[in-house]
Amino acid sequence: MAWLGVAAWFAACALLGWPLPHEAIDWQPALAFSQPWRAFTAIGVHYSGAHLIGNLAGIALAGVYGMAALAPARLACAWLAAWPLTHLGLLVRPELQHYGGLSGVVHAGVAAIVVWVLATGRTRAQRWVGALVTIGFVAKLLSESPWGTTLRHPEGWDIAVAPLVHTTGALAGALCALVAIVLNRQPSP
Repeated sequence: MAWLGVAAWFAACALLGWPLPHEAIDWQPALAFSQPWRAFTAIGVHYSGAHLIGNLAGIALAGVYGMAALAPARLACAWLAAWPLTHLGLLVRPELQHYGGLSGVVHAGVAAIVVWVLATGRTRAQRWVGALVTIGFVAKLLSESPWGTTLRHPEGWDIAVAPLVHTTGALAGALCALVAIVLNRQPSP
């Protein structure tokens, strides 16, 4: 249930940020240290209605995927922890002067679930599904050439897309999920 709560929180943040001036809350690497809250508020920026709807659909799918995988509360906490890390990862490309959207956080959630299923799957079928999703997910990320051009203009979208944020989100989500798994396996004092 915590997983769905986090997904709903992200959707609410996206909706609440929609009417706000983009420049006031978007991610800007030049302001990363003087206005660190932008690592959180960037999910409220959407550059078109299609962008917002696409990201809300993505967060809904990540929510359903987590519920199907029986994501525990600690994995939901890992997803929350990956939220600002997703945007801080964009510091590797300071030429991306503005970023807004929820897609990096969606990718963080999917990566967290993939790691969870691979590490804790109880049956061979669960681990196989986790492995197949992992292969597809990594292939998708690599096909976007995240280290190539900073912004892309995919056909059918009315906005520019920053594929690097999908990768930084996936890395943040995977890392936070691993920490949650390791901490859970530590014996209590």
